[in-house]
Order: sequence, then structure tokens, then C-alpha cells
Amino acid sequence: MPMLKGKDMATLPVIENAWLTINEGKIEGFGEMKSLTDEIRGSAVEQHDVAGRFVFPSWVDSHTHIVYAGNRESEFVDRIKGLSYAEIAAKGGGILNSASKLAGESEEALLEAAFHRLDEVMAQGTGAVEIKSGYGLTVDNEMKILRVIRKLSDMHPLRIKSTLLGAHAIPAEFKNNKSAYINLVIDEMIPRVAQEGLAEYIDVFCEANYFDVEDTHRILEAGVKHGLKPKTHVNQFTILGGVKASIDHGAISVDHLEELGEADITALLSSTTIPVALPLCSLFLSIPYTPGRRLIDAGLPLALASDYNPGSSPSGNMNLAVALACIKMRLTPEEAINAATINGAAAIELLSEMGSIAVGNRASFFITEPVPSFAYLPYSFGANHVDKVYI
Repeated sequence: MPMLKGKDMATLPVIENAWLTINEGKIEGFGEMKSLTDEIRGSAVEQHDVAGRFVFPSWVDSHTHIVYAGNRESEFVDRIKGLSYAEIAAKGGGILNSASKLAGESEEALLEAAFHRLDEVMAQGTGAVEIKSGYGLTVDNEMKILRVIRKLSDMHPLRIKSTLLGAHAIPAEFKNNKSAYINLVIDEMIPRVAQEGLAEYIDVFCEANYFDVEDTHRILEAGVKHGLKPKTHVNQFTILGGVKASIDHGAISVDHLEELGEADITALLSSTTIPVALPLCSLFLSIPYTPGRRLIDAGLPLALASDYNPGSSPSGNMNLAVALACIKMRLTPEEAINAATINGAAAIELLSEMGSIAVGNRASFFITEPVPSFAYLPYSFGANHVDKVYI
């Protein structure tokens, strides 16, 4: 199935009384029960009756930072007491805090913790994730994270894509010489990561006090030169022009977009770049939600992701992301489910294998508890209605 955009996102194909067959890890066939032949039924090695339940393609979470060390609950308390994200970062918290914790952590410890997180999100219905680096901020530590991601991809049943986010923040030792750190990313980090094949994508946090539009152009250009495809953090707190800069370099997606201007929408409409909303981050930081209704009404696609990370979204619960998209972003349940499945797959280039119930796709799906309708999942947001997960 192709990615969905605009009005097409409001249609969620549903077969009310259906059969589904799986063979050697892939979807072999499906259809209405009246089309189920004795030959198909008789050839089944195993049969499972799921009457009263829904079978969904697994969630595809196209933006996470699952490999990290420690936690940042003290910053959570600081925000409750009134400190802003920027104020916490200014006193050594935020991304630099996570980088400090990760520097002293072994690959084995990072792998064990991240493996557990993947198990957690898989139990909630997620079948594929993108994982970014970004808490290393040195060549060795960024590569350490990316090696862990590769091991996770080899060991864990989830489908995993990897992204280099060396330009996540400016390390303390480069505080007064940002250009030197950017040179390090461009001249050393990107070439080494590309040479070892540790990442498929390149990312930049284009934001005030982090990396500006000119920085973004330089880093994305270097990444593309080495075969890394752009997926960027833009417009989380301020509109700098990062959307257009990302599109100029052929970005697969632009993620966050809590702040959005008409020029951004115009640029997106003339591109193939996918907007990605991260509603769990908005919930946790008490910042605006991505204007998903506005994006869809403009005729654009929209994907949903969790932004699972220790500082601004310490959860990978895609069921909650879907519910928040309905409650806070004014998406219909159909639109939100499409955004978290087929469009999520498009945002990490997995449309040919994930995100829909389609013949030839991976057998990656979940079965709900008995529920009255698919809209009941975001409506009953406080409960986990995922009963069984097949990967």
C-alpha cells in the first residue's frame, strides 16, 4: 500500500469478519470469511479463533532515542518547579546530562537496557522502530551507540533502522567554538559511521541555541555525500527555516513541528518529505502539539512516533501516541491509526514490508482484547487493549 495523505488518511480499510494466513513469517493471504476455502483451512498447521477482536498491523515508531544511559527524573521535578527546557539545559541538564551518563556506560549495559525497552514497546504493539544516536557527542561514543543499535537489530525481533544524530547538542568543551564541533561531525564522525555502515540516516537538531539553518545545510550535505539520508528535528520550539533546509537535501521526514508556519506547509506540499508528530513529547514537556489537523487538511501526509528518550518523552507507548493524536491534535481514529502504521512505515522506508495487512508483508501485527470498535483504542486511552503480538 502507498503512503496516505490528506483526505485519504480518513479511510481505514476494515474487513469485519475476516481470515488471515501466515507462512514463513509473511502474510500469505487474507479476506472475508466467506472466501475462506476448505483447501486453505485444511492446509493450516495452526489455527487461532480471534472472534470479537481486531487484528492491526503493528505500530511503526519512526523516531526514538532508545539507546541511552540512566534517567533524568530530577529534570522532571525541575520542570514541575517551573524551570523551562532551556533553563535545565543551561545548567548542564538535558542532552548534555545524558551524554555524561552514557560516556561511562559499557556497550553491554547499554545493550541490555535498550533490549528491555524494545521488549516493552513490542508488548504494546510496536513492530518496528528507528533508533537515533545523539547522546555520545564524541566520535567514539556516537559510534558506541550505533554499534549497540546494530547489535539490537541483529538480536531483537523488531525491525530496526539506525540514524546518526551527532548534531544533537553542542558539547561543553565546544561551548565557545561550535564550528569546531560541526567540523568534527563532518570531517570525522560522518565518514567513519558511513565507512562502517552503522547508520542509514543523518539527523540534526535544528533549533535555537543548538544548530541553525546554515549548520543544518552543512551537516546534511556532508551526510548525503556519504550516503546517509536526512531525517531531521525541526520546529520544536522555534521556526528557523529548518523545514525548507531539510527538504532542500531530500529529507525523508521532518520531525516535531510543534511550531509551524505557512511557508513550512507550502514547502512540504511541493516535496515528498513526511511530517512526523511526537505527541508524547508535547504531553511530557507541556508544549504545543503538532497541528496535525492543519497538516492533513492541507493535503499532506502525517506520521506519528513516540520520541522515546530519557529527557522529553520517557515512553514508547504508541497506543498513547495514537490517543493523544485524537484528543489533542484532532485526528480521527482512522487518521491516527494510519499515521502510526502505514505512514510510520513510510517515514523509515519500510512500506514494502510493514505498516499494513498486505500479502507479502512481514507477519507483524497485534490482536486486541475483545473491543467494540477500533475507535475504542484511543477512546479508552488508560488501558492496554493489546492482547497478543506477532512479530
